[in-house]
Formats: sequence, structure tokens, C-alpha cells
Amino acid sequence: MYLTQNPVLQYELLSNLRLFRAFVLLFAYVALLGGVVYLAWPQSAVLDFAQPEEAKRLVNLFFFGQYIIASLMTPSFAAGAITGEKERQSYEMLLASPLKPSAIVLGKLLASLCHLAILMLCSLPIVMLCLPLGGVSPYEVFSAYMAMISSVVLSGTICLWASSFFSRTSASLLVSYLMILPLALVGVLIWNSLGTLGSARLMFGIVFAPAICLLLSSVFWFATQRRLMYPADFGSGGKDVVDLDNEARESVGLYIKRDEFPDRLFAPPKRTTLLEDGMNPIYDKEMRSEIFSQGTLMLRLVIQISMFLALPIMAVCLYIFPRYAPWYICYVLLFNVLVGPVFSAGSVCNERERETLDLLLVTLITPWQMLWGKLLSGLRVSSVLTCFLMWPVLLACLMPVGYWENLGTMAGYFLIFALSCITTALTALFCSTVFSKTSQSLMASYIVLITLFIAPLAARYFSDTFFAGTEGAQVVRLTSAASPFAAAFALPLEFEQDMLDAQEVAAVWADLDLFYAYVGATVLYNLALLVLIVWMFQARWRIAD
Repeated sequence: MYLTQNPVLQYELLSNLRLFRAFVLLFAYVALLGGVVYLAWPQSAVLDFAQPEEAKRLVNLFFFGQYIIASLMTPSFAAGAITGEKERQSYEMLLASPLKPSAIVLGKLLASLCHLAILMLCSLPIVMLCLPLGGVSPYEVFSAYMAMISSVVLSGTICLWASSFFSRTSASLLVSYLMILPLALVGVLIWNSLGTLGSARLMFGIVFAPAICLLLSSVFWFATQRRLMYPADFGSGGKDVVDLDNEARESVGLYIKRDEFPDRLFAPPKRTTLLEDGMNPIYDKEMRSEIFSQGTLMLRLVIQISMFLALPIMAVCLYIFPRYAPWYICYVLLFNVLVGPVFSAGSVCNERERETLDLLLVTLITPWQMLWGKLLSGLRVSSVLTCFLMWPVLLACLMPVGYWENLGTMAGYFLIFALSCITTALTALFCSTVFSKTSQSLMASYIVLITLFIAPLAARYFSDTFFAGTEGAQVVRLTSAASPFAAAFALPLEFEQDMLDAQEVAAVWADLDLFYAYVGATVLYNLALLVLIVWMFQARWRIAD
């Protein structure tokens, strides 16, 4: 019932592994890792096996990259395991089947992680090619794989737990990322700090990491089983019945009052009066009914998790060590990258899924009203939520911690924040006009934003590590102008205790050019997206239907 005769597991494996995208993903994953190893392979004609520093850097980079990629890919496979049943209106039938909740959870978990298991096994031969270079023992490889596999299992159970609470994959995906990414960052920091302690790293990878992940996975496992054993009230098609008054009474922790400030900035109350003349009905409908039609559970979790993580980062990076302020800005930008697409990627796709797009197109509402109504509604929610994290930056400027001499840099941080919010919203809206399903639009938005914001940083780190001082490294540096993270670090921070020489001042001005390049490139990118979206709205999406 659990493995050999589990119908959930058999159906998921047969339906997922036979898809063409599974083979494309496997080819792209192995080709990417193989290309990284090929480019980073030592270029010297004679290898000195007594000094295997290059081999160590190569293997560490390989494992770090594989671990981050696996952490980013896990929610895409597991976050929709249960919400997909709700969206396909088969959740009610699944709960009424004779299958035990533990068998359902196990089948969903194994089917979701099967893709990642195949990818990690296929990467093993590439690692074995690096062993003859020296510096890395097979025991370290085994320890790294043990830690990575246990971490992926923990990420999968977290995604299943989040998927059991929400009715939309987008909400489950967002909460999963907010919980998995901090854990992945902690794992990378611990593994990197134990680099010089070989025995301690082996013990951590073989004993401590699997034990901790197993303990946490058990907690989320039983919580998911309990959720399936005692499900919430649901109506036809397995859709949860959301009673806003009951949700407000039973809410734990944060309580959102939609008719009071500042809650009404991102969650205005439902309209009880007629719409005023000149108001955009699309914008009013999206803000008051559509975005929060499934309740505010996801919104409360997002605010609480983000604030809980922001407190220590804010204290360290803004007030204790002010020179690390760009790291806090990067945290804010990462939060916006995760949150922004959730409120915009389904703007048009939801109309298609409910089969109301044709009805919307024959109304008297102009395409321009549809455009700015859909765009500003998602942009307003994501930007207000992110502004809560930018408020400490403004407060730091008013306190005597050394930011008075850097007001220009702080203004640059706010400009980067504003451009990043607009970019995420426009990218998600563009994907929503192209794709027909919300899940596809959301994943495409994340892929585009990661490629645009994070991939240039990874390429720059790779080139600076293995090709420092070459022309190729200079070209890769120019590509990082598309990343707001690179622009945040390009802005200079000067304090009274810092005395810069002429060479350091020249380097600061060179990095400042990267900030100006980011502003120009981002404005052009957003204008191009806006023109394309306007054209699609004017064409009434006939090209995508």
C-alpha cells in the first residue's frame, strides 16, 4: 500500500517521468554542471598534485552550485503536489479513497523527489572526474551527497506541508521558498566554515545534517498527515471554504484589519458601496476581491516569516556593522523577487482558467484600463509588503550610525528597490499574458528573474575565481549590470574610520559606473516589456489563444 501498491505513487511517476520536459530538464542540468566543470578545469599543462587548491575550489563550487539548484528546484516539484489536486478538483475524491493519509503523503513525496534523485545520481560521474585531481577524498564526496540528499528530503516535506494548507500553487510555492532558502543559506555557511576541519565536515555531513533533517522532516510529515486526516471544510471540487470572520477569530499571531491603516494599504476591505465614477473596475476588483479571495493566511505567513528573518539581518547589517548595509538591501530585493510574481503572475491566467477572459474582452473596459488595473494591483501589494522591510533603512538614515555622509548611497538603494519592484511586476504580468496556466506563468517568472538577477552574479563569481584578470572576466562583469544585487554592492559606503587611497577611490568610481549601467538597462528592459504587454492587450491575446 505504501510503495509497491501505492496508486498515488504509481500515477505520479508514470505521468511525470514520461513528460518531455523531464528529459529536457535532465539534459540541461547535466549539461550545465558539465560545462561548469569543463570551464573550471585546471588549464596548466602539468598538474601539481601536491598543491590541489584548484581541485578543491572546483569540487566546492560544484557542490555549492548543485545544492543551490536542488534547493531552488524542490518547490517547483513538490509545492503543487496537493494544491494541484485542489486545482484539478480531485482533492475531495482523493480524501474519500481508502488510502491512508500516510500513504498519500509518501506517494506525493517520493514522486516529487524522484526527479531530483535522478538529477543528483546523473551528476555523480561528473564528480568522479574531479577525484583524480586530488585534494578531495571519496569520503568527502559521500558526506556531501548525504547532507544534500537529507536537505532535499527536508525541503520536500516542507513543500508538502505548505501545499496542504493552501488551495493555490502560487501561495504554496511562495511560503515554501521563504522557509527553504534561509535553511539552504545556513547549510552553505556551515559547510563552508568547516572547510579546514576535515573530520568535523565528515561528521556533519554523515551524522548531524541527516539527523537534524530527519527530525524536522518528521515534524512536517506528521503535520501534513494530520492535515489530511482532519481537513478543513471544503465545498465542491475540494475548494476550501474561507470564512473571513472565522479566519480573523482563529488567526494565530498576526491579525490583519483590512479597514485600518496600514493594513488597508495592501489588503483593502471588500466594497459595500457602488463604484465611483471614473474608477477602474479591474483595479478595484483585483485589490478588494480577487487577490485575497482565498483568505489572508498566505499573506500573514509571508509577513511573519519575512519579519522574523529580517530582525537579525537588520540588526547586524544596518546598526552593528553599517558597512554591511548592501547585504540587507539584497535580502529586501530577494524578498521582492519571491513575493512580486505571486500577485501578478496570475492576473490574466486566472481569467483564462475561470473562462472569463472572453467576457472581459467584450466589455466597455479599454485594454489600457485592463493593463494598468492588473499591473498596479499586483505592484501595490508586493511593493507595500517590501516597503515594510525598507522602513528600517530610512530609520537608519535618521540615526547617528554613520549614514549621514552616505545619503546619496541610501537614495540609490531606494532607487534600486523601486526599479526592482517594477521589474518583477512587469515580468510576471508579461508571463501571465503569454501562458495559459498560473503555475506555468509563475515558474516562468521565477526563471526569468533568476536568470536576470542572480545568474550574472554566479557567472561573475565563477570568472573571478578561475579567470581573474582576463578579458572574459571583464565581459562577464559588464553583464552583471542587469542585476540589482550587483548594483547595491556597486554603491560606495564611506565612514570616518575608512581611509581610501587613490587606487581604492578609482575602484569605487568604476563600480559606480555599474550602478548607472543597471539603472539604464533596467529602464530599457521595463519599457520594452511595457510595449510588448500593451501590444498584446491591444491584440486581445489572440496570439496566445
